[in-house]
Amino acid sequence: MSYTSELSRSKEYQSFRSSVPLRKIVVDTDGTKGWKIYDSGPKTIKCPLICLPPVSGTADIFFKQILSLTAKGYRIISAEPPVYWNVKEWCDGFKRLIDYMELDRVHLFGASLGGFLIQKFAEINAHCPRVASLVLCNTFSDTSVFSYNESAALFWVLPSLLLKKMVMGNFTTNKVDNDMIDAIDFMVERLETLSQAELASRLTLNCINCYVEPHKMGDLPVTIIDVFDEYALSNIVREEMYKCYPSAKLAHLKSGGNFPYLSRSAEVNLHLQIHLRQFEGTDLTATHISTTVQNNENTE
Repeated sequence: MSYTSELSRSKEYQSFRSSVPLRKIVVDTDGTKGWKIYDSGPKTIKCPLICLPPVSGTADIFFKQILSLTAKGYRIISAEPPVYWNVKEWCDGFKRLIDYMELDRVHLFGASLGGFLIQKFAEINAHCPRVASLVLCNTFSDTSVFSYNESAALFWVLPSLLLKKMVMGNFTTNKVDNDMIDAIDFMVERLETLSQAELASRLTLNCINCYVEPHKMGDLPVTIIDVFDEYALSNIVREEMYKCYPSAKLAHLKSGGNFPYLSRSAEVNLHLQIHLRQFEGTDLTATHISTTVQNNENTE
């Protein structure tokens, strides 16, 4: 009998899987590249929050964001990409996805690799903006921090087991609590479901020589969510992110490890609400409900 993680067995996750259908949307002409999508909340909202996962993640890792925020009236989409081998190809595919879904502009929440790719998407499409704002979680602006630029071109031929070991080497931390252990177990479980091609392509995107040019994005609203305990990226990488976005709002979590959207979901969800609240009453709102009123009710 195969092991099932604590989070996979939780009522919250079971409720998510039974209430939000998984869709596959094929966006390319030859019909091979299908995005996996969870889309929850009012479909009349044309500027939703789209969540993009790290290397090891599948679309369901943001189930705590989807359940919590859609209950408050937001439209939240979690999107898992098919196999792409370079950043431009990924950005073209993502643009076709939001065109297919008839979304005018989108707020983007990205973790690690997902965070890097949404920065590149905002940069590449700055001439014809599709991005309303960015929320960047435990992410980076330059792939050279991984020191794999030279070998990245060979990832496509490496066996799956070796690629998984590369990823899992970043999972372990010394100081973890039960919530962080549960998050790691859940992510390991997700990693095991990825094919060799899926994993190799994501690691290639993560490590092939590329960097963000934030000055090309214009005055885009940005929130940076990061943790102050041990996680896969160094303080130098964190400081570089702050330099890239000097006017960004900073949301610091005391702890949470690599996957705070799972281990510290209540805090992350609050910061997402705070970020999205600035767009209420505009064409870029991601909700039909005033969260200010809701919060006042909750504090009474």
